[in-house]
Order: sequence, then structure tokens, then C-alpha cells
Amino acid sequence: MTNPLADPYFILNKVYGGGAFLKQAIADTPIEEINRARTVKIAYGVLENDLYLEYCIRAFAPKNPKLPVRIVLKISVYMLLFLGKKKYMVTDNAVSLVKKLGKGGAAGFVNAFLRAFEPEKVKLPEGELAALSVKASYPMFALSRLVKAYGRDTAEKVALYRAEGVCVRFACSEEKMNGYLAGAEYQQTPFADTCIFRNFARGEGYDAGEYTFQSVGSVAIAAGIAPCENLLDACAAPGGKSVLLSEKCAKVTSFELHPHRAALIESYAKRMHRENIAVVCRDSSVYDQAFAEKFDAVLVDAPCTGYGVVSENPDIKFFRREEDIAALAKTQRAILSACAGYVKKGGYLYYSTCSVFEKENDGSVGAFLAENPEFSPEEADSPLGHLRTRYGLQFLPHMSLGAGFYFCKMKRKA
Repeated sequence: MTNPLADPYFILNKVYGGGAFLKQAIADTPIEEINRARTVKIAYGVLENDLYLEYCIRAFAPKNPKLPVRIVLKISVYMLLFLGKKKYMVTDNAVSLVKKLGKGGAAGFVNAFLRAFEPEKVKLPEGELAALSVKASYPMFALSRLVKAYGRDTAEKVALYRAEGVCVRFACSEEKMNGYLAGAEYQQTPFADTCIFRNFARGEGYDAGEYTFQSVGSVAIAAGIAPCENLLDACAAPGGKSVLLSEKCAKVTSFELHPHRAALIESYAKRMHRENIAVVCRDSSVYDQAFAEKFDAVLVDAPCTGYGVVSENPDIKFFRREEDIAALAKTQRAILSACAGYVKKGGYLYYSTCSVFEKENDGSVGAFLAENPEFSPEEADSPLGHLRTRYGLQFLPHMSLGAGFYFCKMKRKA
């Protein structure tokens, strides 16, 4: 029987040690298929609770262990605290793993640490925000911004939110969709073709284009865009919104900077049988006269910190730093400014991010509007729970079925 700590270790070592994103690390790591669900759960769970696990290790370790041993301890403590595994089983497997990793000299330390570890003796730091930061494994800089923007109670709900289920958008007949729903445990979203399942195994229907895995936030953004003849999706990869928008727009042009990501859009469109999408590999932050006033509508789903989707991508909390916010806001404004010139007079410019930070949302929109008086914000709406901001709609995970994002609609003067 495979050591249950081994596959999670090799995945997490790519993240902590190699800087890989979690989803890519999982894809690049050979995993014992029979235990895939358990392995993925542990890998996600460790990153989701990284700050708290680090805090626990510091509380019981006389010195900070080196990275390989620290990863083993994080996995071990996670299994004890969140999976309810027996201490003797976790300890034996942890000691066995460090030996197999060539770290036999640390075996005694690992054994002593886990035998001595008692979660009830872990005391959170003093100070309300510091304690919440550790408890929720939510970096202090991010938590402070949440509190300032939304208040203490809402900030806590956002920080503690954890993803539940798998969001699936169906692109097949109602009869076929009902076949997938029959006997399944799911939650219907406000969008008729989109459901959140407790469990959903990918099958032949995926390759046939009968359904796709798409966040409810992505579906909500597309729903907020009015049908038109010619639309530009300016930051389009991996292609989910381009594909969905191609169902109500006669032609969709998808910009993507990186060739390998542009290929993802083409592959996505082919799988979903959409033939009215043209993929262009280019930098959306640099204006191109060839596209001047060519589109009825432009969607800028801008690069951002991603703090609205940390429950789905917990590695964001590990990689993002406070200084990234200002750098990304600068990029967002550059893309908006360049893409504004592609909107026909009387047309619409839509802006979205998967961020919960005001600087990336109303902040970027406000800076753009100040420099581009020919554009003005228009009232948007959504059936998904949200807050109204000065310029748009802010969706928070705990009130929006797990979706944390921002959406703004602007019109260019005719």
C-alpha cells in the first residue's frame, strides 16, 4: 500500500520548492489513481490552511525544519486536524516518508514532534485580526484590506469561506442535462444551465462538448453582457467566457498574449463546437490601430490578484504579495485604456476581475473614467448575490455561491 503522505508530498514540493501552481503540480505528478481524490484533497487542504499549519509547527518545533521535513509535517498536521486520522498512523507514515526522501537524520525529530503535538495547546496570537489571519490562513495584508472595505464581520466570512462542490455548465439538450442531474446531489444556480455538484466525475460527455467545468462567476459575467454582433474578449484564456459569449454574439474575437494559452482557447472552442470565435495572439495592453472602433462590445476580464477565488486556488494566498496589487492595477488600467479605443461609439466596455480588493476594481475603473470622459458607467445587475459599489457590482464568495469577482458596465458616447 502506498504511503498516503507520499503523493501529496511530491505535489506540494513542486509548489513550495519549485514555485509551481497547484493545478499544474497535480497535472505533472504521477498519482496512484485509486487514491487520487484523497491525494488532491490533502494537497488543496494543506495550501488552504498553510498559515495555520506553519503556526502549529512553530508552536511545537524548537527550530524551523528544512523545507522537505516542513512539508511532511504540514501534511501530517493537516491529516490530524482536518481529516481526523490516528496519530500513530500519521506518525509512522511521516517517519517512513522522510527516510525514503533521504532525510533519515530527521526521522527522530519528526517522530518526537508528532507524538508531542496537541492541537488544544496551540494558542492563536493576540489581537483580533492577527488571530483571524492565522485561523483562516489569510495573509494579514489581504485581511486588512477586506476589513477596511467591508467591515470585520464580512471580512471574516470571506476569509473563512471554503469551496464546496464542482460547478458544471451544460451545453446539451434539456433531456440530456436531466440525465446528468438524475440521482445527483447538486445545487441549482440562478443560471438554468449551471449547477454546483457535490461530486461530478468527468466522462465522455465532456469531450463531446455536452458540458464544461466553468465557475459560476464566469457564467455570471457572461450573463451580464448584452447580445451584440461583434465582441472582443480581450483577456480570453482559457476560453470559457469566449465560448459562452459566442452563443449570443454573432462573432467573438479572443485576444491572448501567450501562444500556448491561445491554443487553449482554440481547443476549448473546438470541444464545445463553436465556430464563430477568432483567436488573436497579442498584447491587450498595447493599442493596435487595426482594431480601432471595430467592436460593439469589449470585455476586459483583467489579470488580477485572484483573491476572489482563493477557495478554488489556495496557492494564490501563498504566492501573492501586497506589492502585486499596485502592479496589477497599473496593468489593468493599461489594458482598459488600450481596449477603450476598440469600442465603437455607442458601444459598451465591460470590466471584470476575480478580485475582492477595491484598488483592482472600482479603483481601476475610477482611474480609467477620469482619463476617458467619453465613457460613463451604466447600472448593471445580476441574479447572483452581490454588493453595489460606486461603479459596478462586487460579488463575495460567501454570498455568491463561492464566486468572488467584480463586474462593471461602461458605455461610450455615441
